[in-house]
Amino acid sequence: MREWLEFAPLWLLAKVLGSLPRNASRAAGFAIGTAGYWCYPRLRRVGKRNLELALPELSPGDHRRILKAVFTTLGRQLADFTHLPRLTGENVSGLVAYSGLEHYLKARERGLGVLFLTAHLGGWEIGSYAHSVYGYPIEIVIRELDNHRLNRFVDRYRTAAGNTTFGKQDFARALLAAMRAGRTVGILMDTNMTPPQGVFVPFFGIEACTASGLARVALKTGAGVVPGFTIWDEASGKYCIRFEPALELRRSGDEDADVVANTALFTAVIESYVRRYPEQWLWVHRRWKSRPPGEPGLY
Repeated sequence: MREWLEFAPLWLLAKVLGSLPRNASRAAGFAIGTAGYWCYPRLRRVGKRNLELALPELSPGDHRRILKAVFTTLGRQLADFTHLPRLTGENVSGLVAYSGLEHYLKARERGLGVLFLTAHLGGWEIGSYAHSVYGYPIEIVIRELDNHRLNRFVDRYRTAAGNTTFGKQDFARALLAAMRAGRTVGILMDTNMTPPQGVFVPFFGIEACTASGLARVALKTGAGVVPGFTIWDEASGKYCIRFEPALELRRSGDEDADVVANTALFTAVIESYVRRYPEQWLWVHRRWKSRPPGEPGLY
């Protein structure tokens, strides 16, 4: 009963937003995001702390402005997420464009699989769905939601155009199988981990426990690691999936050292995008929760 009570309002909200014209749906999403900023003081405190840690050169006023924009960014993505089933090959370009698609295609043509390095930045849910509508379905690593009804509902949206998902508990097996079959897997690599699943590498100059599985699989299989981020572009009023050239991995022969070095490389790429688009990153996540042995907590 509790699961249903949690699910029903969100299901109804999604149906209402999805039934509205896109501009009206976005206006409602902005309102929801603004309300979220004021209604979730714990998330505000986490975001404020993260911004103080990562961008100390900015003023408290700048931190508040960025944090407010994060919530409205989430509201816009929520609204656009509810409209995903309406996307087709004929209209998808009106919502999502590409930059650097040739980098992704070049990596895919090698036949060794592609590891799509991305983050909770911009419209990550929108980009992965649009990519499948354009004819390039991928597999997505997800953390399944605790509410099973809600998880199935969200998964139906994510996979309606050909994408597939698998949970983090199947990470190693599913990822290796996908690379051997030459497929593409999207990995959000900007969340806090705990050892031994993660290794500590710098993120905004602070040691952050970061998933090491992507580096291990890339070194083992030779798969291309292609950075790709879905950025909201206010000038065009649409999202842009920006692909970078496949990264050159370090291969010194010392596997453990190479895993750490390449994980640091991947994290540096993510940091560069967050610095460029700070209003679009999920600052409300406790990214630096895990600490190296002997270090005090930061939250």
